[in-house]
Amino acid sequence: MNVELVFAILDYAGVGLFAFSGGMLAARKELDPFGALIVGAVTGMGGGTLRDILLGQLPVYWIETPEYFGVALLGALVGYYTSPWAQALASRRSALVWADAAGLAVFCVIGARAGLAVGAHWSIAALTGVMSAAFGGLIRDIIVNDVPLVLKEDIYALAALAGAGAYIGAVSLGADASLAAVGAALLAFGLRGCAILFKWSLPPIGKLGE
Repeated sequence: MNVELVFAILDYAGVGLFAFSGGMLAARKELDPFGALIVGAVTGMGGGTLRDILLGQLPVYWIETPEYFGVALLGALVGYYTSPWAQALASRRSALVWADAAGLAVFCVIGARAGLAVGAHWSIAALTGVMSAAFGGLIRDIIVNDVPLVLKEDIYALAALAGAGAYIGAVSLGADASLAAVGAALLAFGLRGCAILFKWSLPPIGKLGE
């Protein structure tokens, strides 16, 4: 299996899915198409931008490969203009959350791989995986004045950490990088999906003093 092709597909898919969620949220907030492009582009490319800055990979990836910018804009417009259809079919909020979950699953692996590629310690690679997966959605929600999913959904960053950790563990044991990437992404998506479907969350601390 061509490792670089697999990761290229995952990377473009992650950018497109996150941008799609940004465009859909822009429609939900009744922004105009230009606003949707901005929100979508920031969502799709924000996590990877932070990852590259932290790892010293400059210029950041989408400047050297502007096709990513095109994918982000396209994803944003598709999310924006299909939002009424998604609302009629089920729930616009539900479609947004599932698109976000898919983007998270992909980017946690991409970020972990990028950390390992520059020789970072496995713990730092796991961190870059989580940050790649969470930062775009964090900025998206802040821009439209929503509480970020990563702050209110317990099994969110945890799902990204599980996916990043699974990838790092698999490749360290000699597993094929392509299979490890796909498997780790499916694990992260499965955990996040179960959290969405079954309302999984970490147990709260409860009221202090009781």
